[in-house]
Amino acid sequence: MTGARVGCYGLAVVLVFQSACAQPPPREEDVAAVVNAFYGAITAAKPGDVMRLIASDAVFIESGRIETRAEYEMNHLPADIEFEQKVKGARGPLRVTFDGRNTAWVISRAEYDEGNPEKYIITQLMVLTRDSGDWKIRTISWSSNQP
Repeated sequence: MTGARVGCYGLAVVLVFQSACAQPPPREEDVAAVVNAFYGAITAAKPGDVMRLIASDAVFIESGRIETRAEYEMNHLPADIEFEQKVKGARGPLRVTFDGRNTAWVISRAEYDEGNPEKYIITQLMVLTRDSGDWKIRTISWSSNQP
């Protein structure tokens, strides 16, 4: 009987410890800060800062193509930096939605005026996950209208 009691108490200690170590509830402003830091680093032409926000297994989707993190860093990121240096845009508000405590998705739009009568609009879906307290970008899907 004593062994059963120790086992129960041991289980109770583990459960209390797990509760104390659980992630705090997610906050919209924390997720928005990562998204804003991502675009701020692109605008500031700081590729190292951009890549620190991206998970090691992230994927990127645009124009029917899927890129790995490495492909994004080598091919797409330099083009994003160049684009942001040439054309200034206005980002709309972020819509942040959570699934549990450690997954968020963000939908947003940006409008760019390239001197065309129609604005160039990019709509984005970004998925972030939280591990050890830090939010990381897991995927970005961009959709655009090109006038």
